[in-house]
Amino acid sequence: MWNITDIKTKGREAFKLNYWPCVIVSAIYMLLFGGNTSRVTTSVSPSNVSVDVSVHGQNIAEAAQNMTSEQQIAVAGFAFVGVLIALAVGLLVKAFIVNPVEVGASRFFKNNVDDPTTSVGVLAEGFSDFGRTFVTLLLRDLIIAAGCILLFIPGLYAIYCFRMVPYIVKDNPELAPMDVLKRSNQMMQGNKWQAFVLDLTFIGWYLLGAITFGLGLIFWANPYHMSANAALYKELSNQI
Repeated sequence: MWNITDIKTKGREAFKLNYWPCVIVSAIYMLLFGGNTSRVTTSVSPSNVSVDVSVHGQNIAEAAQNMTSEQQIAVAGFAFVGVLIALAVGLLVKAFIVNPVEVGASRFFKNNVDDPTTSVGVLAEGFSDFGRTFVTLLLRDLIIAAGCILLFIPGLYAIYCFRMVPYIVKDNPELAPMDVLKRSNQMMQGNKWQAFVLDLTFIGWYLLGAITFGLGLIFWANPYHMSANAALYKELSNQI
């Protein structure tokens, strides 16, 4: 069984030895995703989609009081379609742009654990073998999204099942998309809880990053966390 302290030490040492490239890669990913490698969720969810509709200068709630039931159903249907379109657009943007960058960033940090002179250019590797990367991570996102829609716990469980997908998809080009998901699930068997605890140990760093107006996130917390995640992948892949 791996040790959280050892994983964090390996990640921190690799990060510090190649500090600025790690910061740059992490910042690019943060800019696109607004998060870190441990939060693998769709970029748009019903909870953060709002529809601002006005009718004759009134908001939709006020206008609905003066509508017939047929008109209310029509407006509700229009709003529902709008939310679905927003979700679809968000998912496609994530699939075409964010996911390849996630794979490239994961590849960079994984390589950097072994060779702390890894260049930022490795980030572009996420766009090679694009079709397979697209399908694999889209499947991952759809499964996680389905889990989150059903209940929070199944979604969180799926996140940890598929935590290693961005690394595996590049390290094992012979694997089909579903096989990549299965390999990640296999690697995380018996490791999900400890990986969750590993993430919890970074809460203090993220709080510090928040009170420094995001500077702590950019220059320390997020690249450190991503480097530790890469060290965890190396450890689990060696065990298998």
